[in-house]
Amino acid sequence: MNTVKLYLHSMWMQLKCQLQYPASFLMQTLAQLIMEGGELLAVILIVDRFDRLNQWEAGDLYFFFGVMSVTFYLTECFGRGVTGAFPGMVRSGQLDTLLLRPRGVLTQAMCWAMDPRRFACIAVGTAALTLGSRMANVQWTVWKALALTEAVLMGGIMILGLFLLEGIFVIHSVKSVELVNAITYGGRSACEYPIDVYPRPLRVLFTVLAPFALTLQCPAAYILGKPLYGWPDWAAFVSPLSGLVSFALLYLLFRRALRFYRSTGS
Repeated sequence: MNTVKLYLHSMWMQLKCQLQYPASFLMQTLAQLIMEGGELLAVILIVDRFDRLNQWEAGDLYFFFGVMSVTFYLTECFGRGVTGAFPGMVRSGQLDTLLLRPRGVLTQAMCWAMDPRRFACIAVGTAALTLGSRMANVQWTVWKALALTEAVLMGGIMILGLFLLEGIFVIHSVKSVELVNAITYGGRSACEYPIDVYPRPLRVLFTVLAPFALTLQCPAAYILGKPLYGWPDWAAFVSPLSGLVSFALLYLLFRRALRFYRSTGS
């Protein structure tokens, strides 16, 4: 519980710091809103041009977009210390100070930074999710609400694990590796659409190696009443656990990488 209190206190302090310059914060938030609105516009153009993609209709596409956007940007907002700050810590030598403190490195990195500008992206994702739900005539039940909650939670944990992948590479190479961004941010962009519209190599990549499809799209398809890959309904509650497994494996690799860390100095 002390760790949770420390994290919440750190997030509150980070938010207060961001709001010290309200004009800058508002302009940057507006920029994020325009950026994510542009991605939603791409979905709108596809919906306007085509009646459906495979079995997926307009409301389904908005729903998939919304689930991915909300999950990804929530994780990036509150896990900014892992994806944004950690590589800089390694290059500047600040990681040395984290290793000397009694708290775990991941805990300290999580407390290091947040990005409240992402609330604009979350708002766009929430609007798309709500619109998609109405257009697809989703009949919400307790089970569907639980499936969505589990998807967002497990998807966030999985994405946080993928962010750790960048930390692993940076510890060994000091420089960031663009391949990691292709998996994380590329996976976000690709999996804003149903995975079964892609060729087999991409389906394998984002189902097995970076399991966006298992953690997010399988529950979303269950909610829409169109099971992904024809899987049974119970798969929507089991497949998101792959996000937890993915995070556990990457966290172990992260801990192992820390054993090989060599300070770059200051």
